[in-house]
Amino acid sequence: MLIEKINSPADVKKLSAKELTALAEELRGRLIDVISKNGGHLSSNLGVVELTVSLHFVFDSPDDRILWDVGHQSYVHKLLTGRRDQFDTLRQFGGLSGFPNPTESAHDAFVAGHSGNSISAALGFAEEEARKGSGRFTVAVVGDGSFTNGMIYEALNNCGNKSLRLIIVLNDNEMSISKNVGAVSSYFSRFRTGGRYLRFKRVTARLLLALPLIGRPLFRLLRGVKNLFKRILVSENLFELLGFAYIGPVDGNNISRLNTVLREAKSMEKPCVVHVCTTKGKGYPGAEQRPDAYHSVGAFDKACGIDPDGCCTGFSALFGEIVCAHAQADPALVAVTAAMCDGTGLCAFRSMFPDRFYDVGIAEEHALTFAAGLSAAGAHPVLAIYSSFCQRCFDQILHDAALPALPVVLAIDRAGLVYADGPTHHGVFDVSFLRTVPGMTVYSPETASELRDSFDKAFASKTPAAVRYPKSSECAEDTGAYTVCADGDLKYRDFGSPKKVAVTYGRMAADVCAAAALAGDTRVVKLVKIHPIDYKALGALLDGAEALLLCEEGIHAGGVAEGIAAELAGGRRTRIRAIEGFVPHGDAKALKQLLGFLPEQLADDLRGLEA
Repeated sequence: MLIEKINSPADVKKLSAKELTALAEELRGRLIDVISKNGGHLSSNLGVVELTVSLHFVFDSPDDRILWDVGHQSYVHKLLTGRRDQFDTLRQFGGLSGFPNPTESAHDAFVAGHSGNSISAALGFAEEEARKGSGRFTVAVVGDGSFTNGMIYEALNNCGNKSLRLIIVLNDNEMSISKNVGAVSSYFSRFRTGGRYLRFKRVTARLLLALPLIGRPLFRLLRGVKNLFKRILVSENLFELLGFAYIGPVDGNNISRLNTVLREAKSMEKPCVVHVCTTKGKGYPGAEQRPDAYHSVGAFDKACGIDPDGCCTGFSALFGEIVCAHAQADPALVAVTAAMCDGTGLCAFRSMFPDRFYDVGIAEEHALTFAAGLSAAGAHPVLAIYSSFCQRCFDQILHDAALPALPVVLAIDRAGLVYADGPTHHGVFDVSFLRTVPGMTVYSPETASELRDSFDKAFASKTPAAVRYPKSSECAEDTGAYTVCADGDLKYRDFGSPKKVAVTYGRMAADVCAAAALAGDTRVVKLVKIHPIDYKALGALLDGAEALLLCEEGIHAGGVAEGIAAELAGGRRTRIRAIEGFVPHGDAKALKQLLGFLPEQLADDLRGLEA
């Protein structure tokens, strides 16, 4: 097999055109084999197989840098850059990351996990290489979905009309970026990207520039005539107006065509956009038919595929039911999401209330301020957003929602560890920054009934409120084991005589209770509302306790545990078990063990607090 011979990009360059095509099919098969076992991003990677092969055929990684926007489509890149033998460990603890990671390989030029950062980072690389006169190329591969992110346009505005070896590959697998102005435009696009035309263009340029005295002026004159002809026949697109050279659209699943246009892009004297059209999910029928359903998948039977109509489960699905029920009772309720309708559970809402549903694309900052505008106009908005992506709209939460005291509700999905997706996606920072926002209320329920109660309170709030919950296929029901106090915002459960108290919230409560059962003589206090905390009620539950264990599936600095310790630790022996830095990817047991979150480890913490 050809794939077994590829140990670096240099090996790709040795292959013939026919072998490159055969390699692409082998890579596609390897993707399906591994992702069906490990889970991961399938349809996006299947779509960029030929593009990735061509990039490594034309450019010289790692000297030339290839940056992947979002980064979840970099699996083929990993296979071609010396990580083929490790690929079975993809997304496993201690194995390959599902995203680019510079500590993993020199071929991963920049960390990626969120949309929109690639062109800004690529510009930084390109400017520094130009300053040093190195001649190295920088390539940013950006999906059309990322072009809904505002940071992309900030970067484009800063790139054009410069002499840089910067190439932006627009991977268009869904929508057209350039305006289609009819048959002439379609023909001219094909003509401009044809191999014979591009070869003729290069040869003509070399011949003209070799002529003494009149060569360069004649070259400039002919280029000006060509550009005038193009402007007459074809409307200039955004990229050309911003000062980029533009090539495309071109078939992004045709390696021969890609090799031709990428070589042409290298010959440009300014930043260039290469617009490629790819088929998302190519090569796997289910993924081609429903690329959205196969965007991010768990392990599945590759012979049968997944249920393409499955929207989501667990907390996300329950949120969908809750928001639909509230919308039926409240005609002012509207739902907003940033390109995450399916993942956040808003499928049913979109169907039931299409005129009250807004998907703003990958534009979290805009989503929050848009929701604030809806609220200021009289609507009752809920913004469904992943915790990791909520980080991007902190300023908008503070300035546009909290400052004017607008009752925007944040439904924060994927709160806490998300395991295999790793540090770019762990939702462990939202509590720390939301606690700094004046007027903000934050709930972190563990069970289905707590989720319902939390949203009831959040929708009734007159100021911003957030309900955060984890990515989980399970959503436990209350067992009645807890004693409820403080209007349901605090609960406690005793294991023997409560000489020690453990305080926690969210899904970590189950592991803390298991630890208390092992250690004995412990009261477990579960917070449902984690900000602001009723310290008087909580303090009453700590009376008589000699030791205090504060557990949190979130960052230590600025977190709930740190706040409780400052307010209530007093002279008690106190231990905080929280997250101290970035957490790698891995399965639940491995990451909990790494962080000391397993019940037996927490039980040891409790025993260590005994006099």
